[in-house]
Amino acid sequence: MTVEVPLSAREYRDLLSSALEEAAYADTRPPTARTLFMPDSHRSALYVDTTVVPGGRGVGKTFWYQSLLDDRLRELAATEYRIARLRRLKVARGYGLALMSDRYPGPPVLRDLMTRTDPYTIWYTVLLTALGQEELRALPAWREKVAWVRDNPDSAQRTVERADGQAHEENIVHLLLFDALEHLHDEREKADQLVAGILRLALHMRFGTRNIRLKVFIRPDMFDSAKPHFPDASKLSGYAAHLEWTRTDLYGLLFHFLGNEDGEYAELSERFRRTVGGWEAGADQARHVPPILLRNDAKFQQLHFEQIAGPFMGSDHRKGRPYTWLPNHLMDGVGRISPRSFLKALWTAAEATRASHPAQDRALHHEAIRKGVQEASKSRVEEVSEDTPWVRLAIEPLAGCQVPIEEAKVIDIWQNANLTVALAKDAARYAQADEPALVRTGPRHPDDLPRLIEELKDLGVMTPPRSDGRLDLPDVYRIAFGLGRKGGVPRPAA
Repeated sequence: MTVEVPLSAREYRDLLSSALEEAAYADTRPPTARTLFMPDSHRSALYVDTTVVPGGRGVGKTFWYQSLLDDRLRELAATEYRIARLRRLKVARGYGLALMSDRYPGPPVLRDLMTRTDPYTIWYTVLLTALGQEELRALPAWREKVAWVRDNPDSAQRTVERADGQAHEENIVHLLLFDALEHLHDEREKADQLVAGILRLALHMRFGTRNIRLKVFIRPDMFDSAKPHFPDASKLSGYAAHLEWTRTDLYGLLFHFLGNEDGEYAELSERFRRTVGGWEAGADQARHVPPILLRNDAKFQQLHFEQIAGPFMGSDHRKGRPYTWLPNHLMDGVGRISPRSFLKALWTAAEATRASHPAQDRALHHEAIRKGVQEASKSRVEEVSEDTPWVRLAIEPLAGCQVPIEEAKVIDIWQNANLTVALAKDAARYAQADEPALVRTGPRHPDDLPRLIEELKDLGVMTPPRSDGRLDLPDVYRIAFGLGRKGGVPRPAA
């Protein structure tokens, strides 16, 4: 390997600030070749026959949804993941955040359609539209399209059979993608029914055709809660691949960003690549692929991260080591870490070090890393509040409490705060909203407080009970929600 003088603390800081600045906007800015990082653990999620891809907020569902829709990025994935079938796809949108009424009905239309027909027929109509059913092209409204499909089952099935046969002759696969399912309907029960309709159609195509497939990016709790509405959903578990991030995946992502920065700091990015050595040009020469040790080897990663953050979270090892401390404090209640939270914390740490510790001999000061966790917690709470506003209603009454906390005390606080009434009012407010941005998924059991705790555990907002039966909140939620912990990362000063 070529030996290169490492970047200075200031240079590393500049590179971190520039490379990670856009990390918080991963869902609103489309992926590019430069931002396309491919952890080994995500390879199975891109298999054509993988139907269900569960993952929490910020783990990459929308990223891969958008990447599969992009011919260039799909080609890169086909090459670097060695999945040849990705080159033989005809990809269409089945549902997503974008407003595309010519491809699929939006939330207000879905609410209307749910009063007229079953969810399976709605999504069957979306599939037939993607396959080019001629009769549907002339019908402007989804109400009319769905009615035609319901009244013409023979013609609809023949369209599927013809499309499947032609795709087999051409050696291609029709792939219909679904994302952002938490925005389908404001009522949890109706959202579960709509998801169950998608899963039924996915299973039907999986076993009834050779070359028509669905890929459903979904939150794990929504996948689980849809199963009672679709008894055969368990059959799809064998065709599911979870999007999860290990600690080495997260640091591999960080180093990928540092080695692929362009613009003003491209020279620093190039020097960083030379410092590490072993980088390779990507399949299209537009990106640089980190060496295997920088992607997958914890010791090698720790060695290079200590060049950025130092060896300790204070004066010695008793305060922890940054390499392990940071992901441990960003982990939710079921052990998941959002890469967006991870990169947000690092970007904040770089900016805080520049502002408060400019003479620090490393790019990141340990107090600035703690500040990064506080900001990442704030962003994470904002995200979960957007997707599931009932979570904020449930946790805010606990502000000021210390964790761990007894379950009986949590329920007592909720009862005094009239939580069930607040949840009912919130559900009514969203039910009256026509804007797609206001459609969210509510709790399954708003009147049953012990089961509400179970739902919070499923979401990772609370942790399973400790040996003494007390409940806990992971730091990534605890800090911004204003709960304390003895010896933990402090809440931000008001």
